[in-house]
Parts: sequence; structure tokens; C-alpha cells
Amino acid sequence: MPAASSNRKLAILLASVAALGGLLFGYDTAVISGAVGAIDHNFIAPRHLSETAANTLSGWTVSSALFGCILGSLVAGRCGDWLGRRNGMMVSAILFFISALGSSMPEIGFAPVGQVGPEALAPFICYRILGGVAIGLASTLCPLYIAEISPPQSRGWLVALQQMAIVTGIFITYFVNWGIASQGSHFWVITTGWRYMLASMTLPATLFFVLLFLVPDTPRWLVMKGRRDEARGVLARLGTPDVARTVEEIAISYEEQAENQARLNAFGWPVVVIGVLIGMFQQFVGINAVMYYAPLMFQNMGAAGNNAFLASILLGGVNFVSTVGVLFVIDRVGRKPLLLFGSCLMTVAMLALGIFFTLQYQGAAMILAILVYMFAFAVSWGPVAWVLMAEMFPNSIKGKAMPIAVASSWIANLFVSVTFKILDGDSILNRTFHHGFAYLLYAVISLGTVWFVIRFVPETKGLRLEAIEEIWRGEVSPQSSEVNAREAAGAI
Repeated sequence: MPAASSNRKLAILLASVAALGGLLFGYDTAVISGAVGAIDHNFIAPRHLSETAANTLSGWTVSSALFGCILGSLVAGRCGDWLGRRNGMMVSAILFFISALGSSMPEIGFAPVGQVGPEALAPFICYRILGGVAIGLASTLCPLYIAEISPPQSRGWLVALQQMAIVTGIFITYFVNWGIASQGSHFWVITTGWRYMLASMTLPATLFFVLLFLVPDTPRWLVMKGRRDEARGVLARLGTPDVARTVEEIAISYEEQAENQARLNAFGWPVVVIGVLIGMFQQFVGINAVMYYAPLMFQNMGAAGNNAFLASILLGGVNFVSTVGVLFVIDRVGRKPLLLFGSCLMTVAMLALGIFFTLQYQGAAMILAILVYMFAFAVSWGPVAWVLMAEMFPNSIKGKAMPIAVASSWIANLFVSVTFKILDGDSILNRTFHHGFAYLLYAVISLGTVWFVIRFVPETKGLRLEAIEEIWRGEVSPQSSEVNAREAAGAI
């Protein structure tokens, strides 16, 4: 086997193992959609709250994991620097397992399973928050690991494997939820079946944990810890052309990091603010209102029972296939063109969906609109935002800036997830918009991202991670084909 082919396969293998953290991220994101009815039936309805209070509590319960995501992403940088990228991912795998088991049986430890009513809501939320911490760790450390072991010329699509794994997890979960829901009546699902849905995540969590024993840590972390010989070994296995030069460049970048420990704005505040806004806009376009509440959304469209779960599978299929497609073009087309294309198409799709709901139209065009929206997100803001957050920050501030950007994404996610349930269930709004108000709002935000991308987002295609800082210093234009060609030919 040619050495170059062997090195390429190793990079893909390491990236694929790390991307399993993304699969768990997606699995956890989607699995809760099958339990929304059970949460309302078992934990919310017995409390006899007002409409607004019930919708707020239900929205908080469904999205409570996002609070943990914020915490996890904020500590991920320190965790990754202290324990290592690989060991940090192992911690997330353990937390995924505990969360899955605990949220499926929140009574564990203080009462027999199934014999506690709404009082089990508090431990359920705690387990979901713990799972959120796992997602926060994985959503920061997994793309960081992939970015740090990937060659520049293929870093975009390898980091995009994280998003590929996320949508794979979502797609698999829709099938799992549908399969479990098919085993009994609707009453069985909301009383018992939901437990199997949540517990099913223990299987991929165990696989992720075991496979992480087989991968090395990244050269950049090894250099940071003074383990240069190990770093040289990993770089050599990955086929880096000039190992000695690459190790020296990494060492210099971390020396700058030590000098700038207290200076998050070492390259100016724009780099940090743009990274934060990329994370926030990824969520403000409404994607997780769709992901978390897919069955509810399709029920609002007129689908009933298992048909809503089947429609969710169709949505997950479009997400999956579209994300596969973007892997082949992200390093050719670049980051900005994909973002602009997705923003424009999402604006049209969400506007159409909001109008259809408002006019109380029920038909194939509604399904088409949401599928077009999913396609647009899957080829743009879904993978590209993660790629940019993993590669746009200079090494000297990456440990601080990337967790902040990822945390901002989770904060926006939490806001969207909680407010969607309130907006969608508000009887006053629904008298006029008939469940369409939220989608019209997301259309306006999607339109705003077009201006943001044109004006502020840099093109980082083909640049080495150590060269990214030149963009923020104003020393080089990332659009320069000469620079991209030169850097793509260089080392990791």
C-alpha cells in the first residue's frame, strides 16, 4: 500500500473515531423528541399548571440538557488542555452513558422504577443536564481533535465528519424511536416506551469509550506538554512532509499562547466576536426547534401517531444525505459560498413554511418546505459553522476562544428550544399565525445571516492552523489562491 494512501487512511480513521462524539451529540439531540409526549404526560400534566407555565416547564425540561452543554463547552478547553483531547473525549463518553441510563430511569436510587410521578422530574432534568455536559465536551473536543490531526488540504471535510456523525446520530435515533414506538400503543409509549428510547444511547456511548483507547492524542497537545518525541511519531505516521519544522512551528505558537495567557483579545476582539456570532447564528436560524420537536411539528401539519415519527425519519434522511454531499465540496468551494447559499435557501423555506401554517394550508408543499430547509442547513450552517469554529482561531487563543464560541452556540440553542415551545403553544399567537409565527421569525434571522457572512466571515479554506493568525493580523488575505496553494502543500 502506498505510504500516502496509508497516511490518509490513518487520518480518516482517527477523525472517524473522534466523530463518534458527534454521533452521540446527534443521538442525544434527537432521542428526546420521542419522549416529549411522555414528559408532558408523566411530569407536566399532573401538576395542573396554566398554559404558559406548562409550556415553559415542558420546554425547559426538553431543552435542559442545553444548560449542561453550556457548562461542558466552557470547561472543555481547560479539560482538553489538562487531560488531553483524547482523555477529555473519554470523560464525555462516560457522562453520556450515565445520562442515558439515569434519564431513562430517573427514580433510580430513591424509589422503584415507574412508581414515582411528577416528583421524578427533578432527577430527570439533572441526568439530562449531565448528558448536556457530555455534549458540551464532545462538541468542543471532537472537532478540535480532528482539526489538529488533519492535513490542511483535507481539514475541512474531515472536521465536517463531526457534523456527518451528528446527523447520522439523529437519523439513527429517528429509526430507533419509530421502532420502539411501533412496539405498542401510544399509551405504552408515553408510559414505558420512552424509557427504552432514552436508554438506547448507552450502546453508542460504550462503543465511543472503547474505541478511544485505540487513538493517540494530537501532536499539538503533545508538544504543549513537552512530549515532542511522541508528537514527532504521530506526525510521521500521518505523513507530515517536514516533521521537524512542523513541531517547531507548533512550539512557537504555544510559546505565544503562554505569553498571551490573559489576552483573549491578542488578535483583536473581532475574531472572538465573529466566532461567537457564528455559533449563535447556527442556532438562531431555528434548526433545533425542528430537531427537538420534529414529531410535534409534523402533528401540527396534520400527521397523526406513527406517521409523525415516519415523517421525522424522512427529515433525518435528507439531513444525512445532504451532509454526506457537503463533504465532497467544502474543501473545493470554500466556507463562505456554502454559508451564503444555505442562508438564502433557508430564508425562502422558512418564509414559505410560516405562510403555509398561517394560511392553514396542509399539503405536500409544507413537507417540501421543511425538507428544503433541512437540505439548506445541512449543506451550510450545520457543518461549516463547526469547521470555522475549529479552525478560525489562532493557536495562542484557541483554548479560550473556541469554548466561548461553542458555548454561545449552546446558549442560543437553549434560547431557541425554550422559546419555540412557548411560541408554538401560545393560543394568542396561534389565533393569527396557527403555529407559523416561529418559522416566520427564523426566516427573518436567516436573511440577516446573509449580510453577516458577506461582511464579516473570513474564508479559511486551505490554510494551515498556524497560518490562520495572519488573517487576523492583516498580513494576508484568506481569499488569495497563491497563499491557499502554498499552505495546502505544507505540513499539518
